[in-house]
Amino acid sequence: MSKNITIKEKIESGVFFSVPGIQDMITAVIAKSVGFDAVYASGYWMGASAYGVPDVGITTYTQMVDRVSTLVKTMQGTAAVIADADTGYGGLLNMRETVRGYEAAGVQVIQIEDQEFPKKCGHTRNKRVVPIDVMVKKIQVAKEAASNPNTLIAARTDARQGEGFEGALKRMQAYADAGADILFPEALESEAEMRQMCSAIDTPMMVNMADGGNTPILPAALLEDIGFAFAIFPAATSLVAAEAARQMLTQIKQTGSSAQTDVPMYDFQEFCRLIGFEEVWDFESRWIED
Repeated sequence: MSKNITIKEKIESGVFFSVPGIQDMITAVIAKSVGFDAVYASGYWMGASAYGVPDVGITTYTQMVDRVSTLVKTMQGTAAVIADADTGYGGLLNMRETVRGYEAAGVQVIQIEDQEFPKKCGHTRNKRVVPIDVMVKKIQVAKEAASNPNTLIAARTDARQGEGFEGALKRMQAYADAGADILFPEALESEAEMRQMCSAIDTPMMVNMADGGNTPILPAALLEDIGFAFAIFPAATSLVAAEAARQMLTQIKQTGSSAQTDVPMYDFQEFCRLIGFEEVWDFESRWIED
């Protein structure tokens, strides 16, 4: 794939792809070095990493658009950004401004959901969804607000746990009819449900491979066979990083040192290169050093 390919083009190619979740810019520069051409800005994990709060509608539009803008800049055109925009952070006017702001930041796929505000993580308890017609209007407003033909609106339903599979399916069909470019049936509970959902509606669908969540984690080839266009992995890098940090912090607490650790550690000199020190040193050699 070309580095400048759009998510729209990737979906139209019909080739399934996997998208890693990004919680901070350390993860972003590593994803860039690995060669991903699409990344996912997770509301849960960006909020947790930046502000240390749970995904329960505490982070604001202003905070999230700042984080998303930073991610787009960090990827520097090498990877397209799919970004979680929660409920649009309010009513229809808020939805319009959210889409405009995310699009101006360079986001290619803006993901919105049908939960009541304040929302909650899709794989936690006590979620409540708005009436279908309310979400349909939000989708229509989002579509009207997007001015770039490469901007896609992904409509997510969180109705599976409260209204059952049939309720979630009904909502996905309504959101497709409202003009959503991508459908996102959140927290499906089995492979059978995934297959039924994908076979029922022609609109491209994304699937959330949330480690530790309600949906079984399946191989990419199987997800493609089921009928999904792509998968996001919002929690994987965050949970791995959290466990590595826990192990290292425990060792320092217990021994007072990071020496002789069994925890894998990224090479410091290599990370300096990734984060941009070589460009700084080159600038200094030309302008500052004698």
